Amino acid sequence: MDSSPSHGSNNTIRAAIMAVVMAVFAGYLLLWVMAPTNLYKQTWLPVLRAKTASTSFGTNQGATYLVFTFPVLFIAVLGGVYVHLGKKSKDNHTKRENIDNRLAIWKMPMIIKGLGIVSRIELAFFLMFIALLIWNFVTYLRNSFANITAKSAAKSGEKVWEAKLDTAALRLGLVGNIALTFLFFPVTRGSSVLPLFGLTSEASVKYHIWLGHIVMTLFTAHGLCYIIFWAVTHELSEVLKWENTGVSNVAGELSLVAGLFLWATTFPRIRRKMFELFFYTHHLYILFVFFFVLHVGISYASIMLPGFFLFMIDRYLRFLQSRRGVRLLSARVLPCETVELNFAKSKGLSYTPTSIMFVNIPSISKMQWHPFTISSNSKMECDKLSVIIKSEGSWSSKLHHLLSSPSPVDRLDVSIEGPYGPSSTDFLRHDLVIMVSGGSGVTPFISIIRELIHTSGTLKSKTPEILLISAFKNSTDLTMLDLILPISGAPSKLSNLGLQIEAYVTREKQPTTQEKKTIRTIWFKPNPSDTPITPILGENGWLWLGAIISSSFIIYLIFIGILTRYYIFPIDHNTNKIYSSSSRAVLHMLILCIGIVIAATAAFLLNKSKNATQIQNMEGATPQASPNSQYYNADRELESLPHESLSQSINVHYGERPDLKRFLFERKESSVGVLVCGPRKLRHEVANICSSGLAANLHFESISFSW
Repeated sequence: MDSSPSHGSNNTIRAAIMAVVMAVFAGYLLLWVMAPTNLYKQTWLPVLRAKTASTSFGTNQGATYLVFTFPVLFIAVLGGVYVHLGKKSKDNHTKRENIDNRLAIWKMPMIIKGLGIVSRIELAFFLMFIALLIWNFVTYLRNSFANITAKSAAKSGEKVWEAKLDTAALRLGLVGNIALTFLFFPVTRGSSVLPLFGLTSEASVKYHIWLGHIVMTLFTAHGLCYIIFWAVTHELSEVLKWENTGVSNVAGELSLVAGLFLWATTFPRIRRKMFELFFYTHHLYILFVFFFVLHVGISYASIMLPGFFLFMIDRYLRFLQSRRGVRLLSARVLPCETVELNFAKSKGLSYTPTSIMFVNIPSISKMQWHPFTISSNSKMECDKLSVIIKSEGSWSSKLHHLLSSPSPVDRLDVSIEGPYGPSSTDFLRHDLVIMVSGGSGVTPFISIIRELIHTSGTLKSKTPEILLISAFKNSTDLTMLDLILPISGAPSKLSNLGLQIEAYVTREKQPTTQEKKTIRTIWFKPNPSDTPITPILGENGWLWLGAIISSSFIIYLIFIGILTRYYIFPIDHNTNKIYSSSSRAVLHMLILCIGIVIAATAAFLLNKSKNATQIQNMEGATPQASPNSQYYNADRELESLPHESLSQSINVHYGERPDLKRFLFERKESSVGVLVCGPRKLRHEVANICSSGLAANLHFESISFSW
């Protein structure tokens, strides 16, 4: 363990950052609680608007920036510094800590219909969020209905219930915007906010799904209530109105239609059976957000701006990274219709176990990107990165066909986005780690085992014992276990690692007598334009991300301030014409995108030149996937060596399924980490066992990439 002064200083700074973040976040949440109250609307808001009004940002915009935009961006910038300092802590994920039993109880899994597997902490926060929405809606209605009387309704030619319907429709939209504000945080893959709360984007996708359903339910109710209101008041012509100022009805309807098409394809049955339809219609979020901003105006839209702004920065950085072709060294083709792709990577790229990477192969589909678990270990294999792909859909089946044909391709163009993963891992704190997998669900555990091999063999640190329980359909699937050890850089013995593997072949009652098929290795011709995988923003990427967030928003403020002061403000105040709300919103969105492009492109190009220099320096030492190279022959020889230590750790059972209750309940270690990855039924079975309360030493974690 590193006990240097710099390490202690890093921890002190991180603790201070976390304290500031929690204080700002608490204040931000307080604003959402107070927003529907008369105290906020009649006392706080007028004061804020009076103090922030200016000719550069108008009367309302400055107040919105101050209370709803700046706090989130401030947290995001601090988050980048926090994660960067965490990476500098050498014992970031090797420190063994005692688990607080009270917190462990809150982390126990629960299976809730419609939500899936959730911890008690997740359920508590979900219920609190629902309570926030209900509080806002009820408070809005109570305060608004208090002003609706028969007399006031008659003045506008309405009945009391019609006036209340009008008000309720508006309030549904306001409450829907709260959920929309948080919608994009979980899918910002390179987020600096999620790590502050111990989250990753891949594990947070379920929050995005929950929020998406809430958003579309509220906005659909909002639209339907207004259509009913216009119908009963004989004002259906309102449907076709696009006001020059204020709310635009047509823009809201276009936004809702785009959202409904998107929403319809997100339900599990459609998403799984017609993934391409789901994938392509999901890009309608661009139209959904664009017309939403035109519908409500830029001032009110700035409330949900921070989450979408951070998402757009991440999306543009991913676009820049995906434009580069990466060097694909080799592929291992397994008899079980599984392939392992091996890429060259720079030594400066590090990632944690269970990280994922998005892969695009233009020869199969130019548009589709698919996430795969990284099976390699950045410490054990410093110049190589590997992913394992099982043929389970049309895209992966086409890839397997390309590589398994008698005359496979000798070159394959590949683009990637990532890697993305947790900033740290905590499985080393346990005495025993039990990993339960079904089929290709074994792949994230390969990265964990390789991490433990490195820790026990190289660092000589104490590691937990490992029990891997894998269920496969056929005996050919057992070859996936051969991928636990990399084709290069693996130790000859695993004696330092307490590894036990219980493999179950469920559809065969005895070993097959057929000739055993071997793993086939394919080597690809290098393309001079392809480069090793490098960090998109260099080794100090989190600091660069903070710089991009702050500088791009400052660019936006400067440009829009100048434009408003010297162009929009004179039109609004020196003529009888009022500048169009839609035109104002389009200008804001355009300049915001310009700010992102300028800041992100500059950071990317600066780091690209640094990465290019590093790659040139390591070119001579980087092995090439060439049949004439020493690296090529070494890999082929190493691949043919028997993995005796690994084979001795594997027990194969035919024609039966694992007795998970026995495996989990019989372990008496004080802390047992239980990780599961595989089909939904398997995950739920393990979650039920861990949540039964019969074994207090079990600590559950589900790894799911089924989205």
